[in-house]
Formats: sequence, C-alpha cells, structure tokens
Amino acid sequence: VQLQASGGGLVQAGGSLRRSCAASGIMFDSYCMAWFRQAPGKEREFVGGINWRGDSTSYGDFVEGRFTISRDNAKNTAYLQMSNLKPEDTAVYYCAAGDGRIVVGGRPSVWGQGTLVTVSS
Repeated sequence: VQLQASGGGLVQAGGSLRRSCAASGIMFDSYCMAWFRQAPGKEREFVGGINWRGDSTSYGDFVEGRFTISRDNAKNTAYLQMSNLKPEDTAVYYCAAGDGRIVVGGRPSVWGQGTLVTVSS
C-alpha cells in the first residue's frame, strides 16, 4: 500500500498550489481520503477530507474556503487545491486514506509521505 504525494514546494503569499496523492496497492474507490499538515513546532492538524464517492467533503476551520479537495477514482488520485495561501500555511502536508471517519479528521489507516509547502511573505 502506497500513497505517493507530489506538488509541494515554494509559493508566494496569495498564490496557489495543487497537491496530488496517487494511491497504489489499495482499492482506491473503497477508501475515503484526507489531508493533514504539521507546521514547525506544532501538532499535526486536519486540513480536509473527502468521501469515497467524492460528493462529500469537510475542512478544518482555518481553511475558510481557500482549499478544495477532490478525487478522480479512475486515476486513483486525490487532490488538494490550495489558493490564497498565507505564510501560516507553511507546513509539511500529508495525504492519508481510511474509513469514513477520516472525512472529519479521524485517524487514517494509511499515511503518505509528507512534503513541505513553504509560503513566503
């Protein structure tokens, strides 16, 4: 089982970035997907989640409409589109898979590797 994330990097404040998370070794359309992040010196926090069909999402309070999670089950890939990024969004971002509970921030059963997103002011 592997979740391969891509799309991290450096972006200026106010900019946008899209992260992808490609799954292998699992029946992707049987899993809900979620994104978490961990900023330096802070605990890991829930960014958002999406159900297996892709028709239900939820987000952490800090998102405030700036991020969108989607998925393409035909490509075994989930996406995190981030817009209007702020310096405080700088963190290592992780994708994860699990049952329905992760849609609202529950514990995942599979973690992808984290990749750093840096937002410069």
